[in-house]
Amino acid sequence: MKNIIVTGGAQGIGKVISQQLLEKGFCVSVFDIDDEAIEEFKVETKSEHIAFLKTDVAEEKSVIKSIAAAAETFGNITGLVNNAAIQIDKPVTELSLEEWIRVIGVNLTGAFLCTKHAVAWLQKSNGSIINISSTRAIQSEANTEAYSASKGGILALTHALAISLGPGIRVNCISPGWIDVSAIRKKSKSKQITLSETDHLQHPTGRVGKAEDIANMILFLLNPENGFITGQNFVIDGGMTKKMIYV
Repeated sequence: MKNIIVTGGAQGIGKVISQQLLEKGFCVSVFDIDDEAIEEFKVETKSEHIAFLKTDVAEEKSVIKSIAAAAETFGNITGLVNNAAIQIDKPVTELSLEEWIRVIGVNLTGAFLCTKHAVAWLQKSNGSIINISSTRAIQSEANTEAYSASKGGILALTHALAISLGPGIRVNCISPGWIDVSAIRKKSKSKQITLSETDHLQHPTGRVGKAEDIANMILFLLNPENGFITGQNFVIDGGMTKKMIYV
């Protein structure tokens, strides 16, 4: 069976990606640092085709250990979804260097490290890498410098890796827009927000996004029938970034 690594795969978008992959017959190696989220997902999921590996993607030794464990558990690595991310929004004058380094470390360096150490396995399987960026890579709100910079880096890393690793490994990127994950965080943080009609109507599709919208694109890009696609960024935002706003 094909084994897909999903970083940050125990809650939020990553959890739904992991669940959808399981339902479609993949093995899933969940890399996550959050003990509470991991334990909750373990209780919910009894499948023998999922492995939970506590991982700090910003630390190379942790990544090396988890990559080896994922490959040993399922005998291969056929896909990598670099989804793990954190966000610290502060005015740039108040954002500490340590906070900046941590955001860049998890969001960007983490994708580099997981890719670096999974490449040997992905070459054997003609595998696929999917990086999760954000519409914040191309547009911003105030006080998002660290997060936006990290996601812009993911866009550039994607096309660079597509050239370096092809042919053989395809590398693509997904940039989610507004995806409501308020109810799929770990229980201590989970609380469904109330979305207004205005929230939905900001999107040309008429609704705020769901994590399943991202998981569906993951499944599309992993499908070998779509093997002519590499180096691309897919904006999944209900058309919101195409809508002009007049103040």
